[in-house]
Amino acid sequence: MAATRSGRLPGRHRRPTERQATYGEVIAIREFRALWIGQALSLLGDQLSRVALSVLVFERTESPLATASVYALTYLPPIIGGPLLAGLADRYARRYIMIVCDLIRAGLVALMAIPGTSFTVLCVLVFWVVLLSAPFSAARAALLPELLEGDRYVAGSALQNMTNQGAQMLGFALGGALIMAMGPYRALALDASTFLASALILVSGVRRRPAPLGAGGDRPSMWAMTRAGARLVFGDPRLRTLVLFAWLCGFYVLPEGIATPYAATLTDDPQQISFVAGLLMGAMPTGTVIGAFLFSRYVTPSKRLRAMGAMAMLTCAPLILCAMEPPLTVVLALWFVSGIGGAYQLAANAAFVQCVPPERRGLAFGLVQSGLLASQGIGILIGGAVADEIGPAHVVALAGAAGLCVAAALAMIWIGSCKEIIEKVRAEVTA
Repeated sequence: MAATRSGRLPGRHRRPTERQATYGEVIAIREFRALWIGQALSLLGDQLSRVALSVLVFERTESPLATASVYALTYLPPIIGGPLLAGLADRYARRYIMIVCDLIRAGLVALMAIPGTSFTVLCVLVFWVVLLSAPFSAARAALLPELLEGDRYVAGSALQNMTNQGAQMLGFALGGALIMAMGPYRALALDASTFLASALILVSGVRRRPAPLGAGGDRPSMWAMTRAGARLVFGDPRLRTLVLFAWLCGFYVLPEGIATPYAATLTDDPQQISFVAGLLMGAMPTGTVIGAFLFSRYVTPSKRLRAMGAMAMLTCAPLILCAMEPPLTVVLALWFVSGIGGAYQLAANAAFVQCVPPERRGLAFGLVQSGLLASQGIGILIGGAVADEIGPAHVVALAGAAGLCVAAALAMIWIGSCKEIIEKVRAEVTA
């Protein structure tokens, strides 16, 4: 059969190429830029306040338990507030919810910055500041797909993911030095200013939009919305699988929670333990930043969805080798590779958006986020208890093995349910 002048065989059609969004075109979108910059400011302030609170509480009480309790308060409220408050992001305008949460948090943190605030009041203020992060995060996550369509959403999510990891590393690294220079109270005042700055950026950079569920008295109650959201997320087999993919992080985040006792097994010098623990805690976030960049920039949208199961298994498989108790350099490499695999969350997030109606995204994201924090907290708690009996290296290996089994099962389920989503994504990004 002769070929045509163009070199293609007659009767055959070239598959449309999938267009990948660039970071430049995403950053060029004014509303996304406002969300992104505001997020970076708030995250840096949050990390600074965590260090400041730890220093402040320890100075007041000289109690490690009290210090750890206040730090634990930064994880507990979103687990409670996610299911109960995330629905506000669907009930009211999402821009309005974010601005109000920022302003209230600024005021609460400013109260924390007043010298002489009692320990009990400090704990109450911390609880409410972190609780308000649930509706704020749900509103931001639900608004992002409205600003970024197609593959731009994945590129924007990757930028936010890298910003999260970078802000954590930078905030913890600089927090101690800044607090030494300005003191914990001034550091808390600086955190309050970041919330105010975020609110101003949202006011000027994000346009008004109506409430997703509309106005009027016919809106359902918060409890009814929560039940409907739970039925939506867990009643759809595709969404249920994607949620379990997200919660898989409870296995591969566990090593970070026992990084300090693990570090003690890798060095004979007690003065080096904190340094080694810092290296271990930074290995996975570094891998995640690089993995997110490569996965979003060089892998097509449909291939990301197909590779999601394999990438999820990659997050857990390297951790199994920790059972051999390798030296520090090998452990760092294993945890770094595990972090690279964590980039599959970008694909899971994009698929989740495709399956959730726009007017329900706030509550859906809030439910997932609550479970995400719960899985991490429970995993770290169990890992810490078991590490006392069998050692941190073997706990990490067991977490990797258990996570690999779960990831493999989810990958098999995903193969049978991803075709429709892949075709929908391809239709949005083909050129």
